[in-house]
Amino acid sequence: QVQLVESGGGLVQPGGSLRLSCAASGSIFSINAMGWYRQAPGKQRELVARITSGGSTNYADSVKGRFTISRDNAKNTMFLQMNSLEPEDTAVYYCNANVLSRYGLKYEMHDYWGQGTQVTVSS
Repeated sequence: QVQLVESGGGLVQPGGSLRLSCAASGSIFSINAMGWYRQAPGKQRELVARITSGGSTNYADSVKGRFTISRDNAKNTMFLQMNSLEPEDTAVYYCNANVLSRYGLKYEMHDYWGQGTQVTVSS
């Protein structure tokens, strides 16, 4: 089993910044792509940013130029630096990881989700 734990959410004023972290632990052989998703009240969960194990990134158009995703492969950790936050960024942010686990001679690949961290942008 693999656990993803997010941290760093909170209340911030418009124009402010927050840095989210996601730490993965458990039966990890390697982690492929990781990503941040968000879900606002009454809306579907949407991709915010994604990063491959090699460091390639892609972003939702709404956050390009404001958010930066990064990861530390040695520590199985991912980050999301969020600048110039807007009220529309208010949502629960979820960490996602595609993880390869090894159990003896067997390998299994699964997607895992964190429990989410609330980000509220309001004056």
